[in-house]
This record gives sequence, structure tokens and C-alpha cells, in this order.
Amino acid sequence: MNTQIPSPGRSRLRHLPFAVILAAGLLGGIAFRDLLTFEALARHREALIVWRDGHYLWASFGFIAAYAVIVAVSVPGATIATLTGGFLFGMFPGTLYNVTAATIGAVLVFLAARAGIGADVAARIAARGGAAARLQASLRGNQWSVLLLMRLVPVVPFFLANLIPAFAGIRLWPFLATTALGIIPGGLVFTSIGAGLGEVFARGESPDLGVIFTAPVLGPLLGLAALAALPMVIKLWQRRGGGR
Repeated sequence: MNTQIPSPGRSRLRHLPFAVILAAGLLGGIAFRDLLTFEALARHREALIVWRDGHYLWASFGFIAAYAVIVAVSVPGATIATLTGGFLFGMFPGTLYNVTAATIGAVLVFLAARAGIGADVAARIAARGGAAARLQASLRGNQWSVLLLMRLVPVVPFFLANLIPAFAGIRLWPFLATTALGIIPGGLVFTSIGAGLGEVFARGESPDLGVIFTAPVLGPLLGLAALAALPMVIKLWQRRGGGR
């Protein structure tokens, strides 16, 4: 049986995409920290509207690309990008643009991590066994529910929610599907806030982003989270003998 051992050079190349993302995130966070703010959006709102009205198609693609890059390199500013999507494009297609861009960026991080250190970490966890391996196996066995929960209830930072599945050896399709579906509720909320920024700007105020933690919004989100967790609860109940 022929066993091919990756050369050191090829092994290092696998880590290059993730290293580039980390470096770009660090540099971007320094270079654009003053641009990805609500104050910057307020200052440039008229220029953005002129650009959108004069080049709508290019504005749409440009916005999606810029948002995807922000997420991919994990530069702080994804919330401002979501508000901008609502401000420029309204609830629709603003929500579609925001969800599409965030999903693309998340997938880029996931693929870069999985191709590099993610693959190594996943293999080492499985080989060593123990509690970490059991947690990895549990995540894989309940991947749809766990991944949806991480998106619906944003307790885990978005960047880590992109890395953890890569380290656990999750396949691309469940990650992509649960990301796209799971960020829709939050995307709708923040896009709707962005769509109303015209009035906020006119009053010289800042948007209330804490609305996502109010009962009318948080209640349905927790309900969706409970629904996503239901398959895990059923599996656990069955393993314990159906309650006997």
C-alpha cells in the first residue's frame, strides 16, 4: 500500500489562506477602524445614495463583495455593514444582500481554516480520544442543531462560530446551509433598523441596536433556538431508554 506523506512545503501552503485572513484582519482592523462606524456612515450617507442611484447594479455587487470581505477577514464592522445594506437597499433586497454576503464571508473563513489548521486540529482531536473527541463526535452527530443554535443565539462570536465547525471536521454543506438559514432572523432585525436610518439621521440620533434583546424580538429567536435544539433533546431521550 502506497502512503503519500505531504511534503513540508505543501503542508505550509495549506496554512497560507488562513494566515492571510488573519493578517488581513489585523491590518484591516487598524486601517479601517474609523470607517466602519455609524458616524462614518452618517457622514458619507449622501455620497452612498448618489452612488447607489447612479450605479445600482455595481453598487449591489460592490456592497456584497465588501461585506463578504469584512466578514472573511473578521474586521469589526459587520453590524455597520448590515445597517448600511438596509439603509441603501431597504428590507428587500437589503436582507438578501446582507445574508448572502455574510454567508459568503463565513464560508471563506471556514474553508481557509479547514484547509489549514482546522484539518490538523480535527485529526488530532479524533486520534487522541478523550472528552474532546467525544465532544467532536457529539457535534458531528448533532451538527445541524448545534450549528443552527450558534447562529440563532449569538452567544458565540460570529468569527468563532466559523472556526469551531472547521476544527470539528464539519462538512461544507451543513455549515453553509445552517449559516444562511440561521442568520436570517437577526439579519431581518438589523436590516430593518438600517432601513429606518433616514429618520434617525434626520433627528441626529444613533440607532438602538439593543432592540434585538427586547421581548418581541428575543422571544421568537429563542423559540427558533428551542426548535433547533429539539432533535438533540429527542436523541438524548432515546439514548436514555425513552424515559424508562
